Amino acid sequence: MTIKRNRLGGATAMNLSFDKDFPIRSLSFHGPIQQEISSVIYNSENVTDGAVFVCIPGENTDGHFYIEEAVAKGAAVIIGSDAVVLDSYKNRFENVTFALVEDPREALALFSIALSEVVQDRLVKVGITGTNGKTTVAAYVRNLFNLVGMPCGLVGTNGVYTSKSKLAFKKTTPIKPLSADLHRIFSILTEHGDEAVSMEVTSIALDQKRTYGVEFEVAVHTNLSEEHLEYHKTIACYRQAKLKLFSQTKKAVVNLDDRGMAREILETADCPILTYSQKPGRGAHLTWTNVRHTAEGMRFDLIWQGDTHSVTMPLFADYNVGNMAAAIGALLQADIPMERVLPILPEVERVEGRFQLINGPEERRIIIDYAHTPVALNKVLKASNELKHNRLIALIAGIGIRDFGKMPKMARAAEGKADVLVVTVDHPGDHEPEVVINEVMKGFSIPHKQQVMTAMTRKAAVEAALQESGPGDIILLTSGCINGAQIIKGEYVPHSDEEIIDQFFLAQR
Repeated sequence: MTIKRNRLGGATAMNLSFDKDFPIRSLSFHGPIQQEISSVIYNSENVTDGAVFVCIPGENTDGHFYIEEAVAKGAAVIIGSDAVVLDSYKNRFENVTFALVEDPREALALFSIALSEVVQDRLVKVGITGTNGKTTVAAYVRNLFNLVGMPCGLVGTNGVYTSKSKLAFKKTTPIKPLSADLHRIFSILTEHGDEAVSMEVTSIALDQKRTYGVEFEVAVHTNLSEEHLEYHKTIACYRQAKLKLFSQTKKAVVNLDDRGMAREILETADCPILTYSQKPGRGAHLTWTNVRHTAEGMRFDLIWQGDTHSVTMPLFADYNVGNMAAAIGALLQADIPMERVLPILPEVERVEGRFQLINGPEERRIIIDYAHTPVALNKVLKASNELKHNRLIALIAGIGIRDFGKMPKMARAAEGKADVLVVTVDHPGDHEPEVVINEVMKGFSIPHKQQVMTAMTRKAAVEAALQESGPGDIILLTSGCINGAQIIKGEYVPHSDEEIIDQFFLAQR
C-alpha cells in the first residue's frame, strides 16, 4: 500500500495496492483501490467522512460489530481480520474499500504512521519500561531534557505533556494510548516545538502493539517483578512482552542490579547498552555511592567514566537516586554529555504522586506515593521510616482491576513497617470493595503486628489515616489511584487525595 499527500486539497490519497513499500500483511481487499482519507479511527463514535476504520478485537467488545455505524458516518476504508464479517458487508457498500488483514493492530499503527507523514522521525523518543519507577524516570527524562535546552514532552500515567504544560488529552486506557492516538500526540508535540518525547511503555502496550512501528532512540529498563498477571497469566509472558521494547530501539539503558530481566536484555538486545548500578563493584557504566539525606533532599557521589561527581538533588528516598541514574543514562545515550547534565541536577522537579511531600499542621507530613506493587511498597515504607517522625500511618490498597493474587502480598510487604495500617480498595471495578479488602487482609499475620483499620472507599481511607494522625506523624498514602479518578463499575469517578487532604485540615481549623 502506498500513501501520497494531496497537496492541493490537503486530503490524503491512498492507493490500496498493498505493495512492498507499505508492509501491512493483507490477505485480500475489495472495493475502490484509491480513496481520499482524512483520519485513522478505531472507535466508531469518532468516525467522520473519509476515515479509515480499523476493527480492533478487544476484551469487552469487537470493532467488527460497528462496521455499519462507521460506514454510515462516512468511513471510506474498513480494515478488519474477520473474513466472514467483511464479506457480509463488502457487496452492500460498493464505494467503501474493505481490506482483510492478519493483524488489525499492526495495520492501525502503520496507517497512523503513514498518515502522520512519519512525524515520529522528528522526535527523539525515549521509552521507559519496568515494573516500578516508569512514571518517575519518564518525568525525570522530560525534566532533564528541558533543562538542557531540548524541549521534551511526556506520555505516561500522569497524562500527556508538552515541554511547557499538560495537555487535555483523553487517553484510551489509564496508562497508554493506542497507536493512532500516539502518533496524533507526536504531531501535537512537534506543533508545540518539542524535539523529544519521554514515554512510559507498559508490557500491555507492547503486547497489544500500541507502539508497533516506533523506533526508539533510547529504551530504558528499570526493573521487573510480579505484576499484571491478570493479563499476562505468567511472569515469563510478562517478561517477554517487555523485552519487545529492546528489539525496537537504537540504544538501551539497563539496571544491572535487577534480577528480573537485566540478563535477558544484555543477552538479546542488538544495540549499544549503558548499564547503571548502586554497587560500583559490579562494573556498570554509571554508579553512585555515599547517599546522604538533608532537609532539602539528598546528596550522593555519581561515578561516570572513572570520575566522581558530588551531586545535590531536591528529591527524597534512596531509590530515587536509582531512578535519576536511569534518566541520566537516557540523556547520555541520547548524546547529551555529562558536562551538560551535572549542572542542572539541583534544579530537577519532584514528580506528582511519587514520594510527593505535603506539609500539614503540627509538623505532620503527608507523603503521596502511588506504589502499587509489593516491591514498590516495601521501598516507599523504608524511605518513609528513614525520615524523622513520631508515628508512621500508612494507607495500602488492593486494586480491583488488577491481579487478585497480588493483594495479600501487599499486606505482607507492609506488615510491621508502620504503626498503623489503613486497608482500602483502589479502582474496585466490577467488584464489591469488601471483596478486594478481604483479599488484602488475608496477607496479615494473626494477631496483627500493628493496628489495622479498613475503609470501603479511598476517600474514607485517606480521611481515616488523617484522623488517626497526631503531631509529628507521617501519613503515607500509597497505591494506584491515577488519572484523578476511581474506576467503579466502568465509570471514572473523580478523586483527588490532595483535595481530600486540604478539605480535612480546613475543617480542623
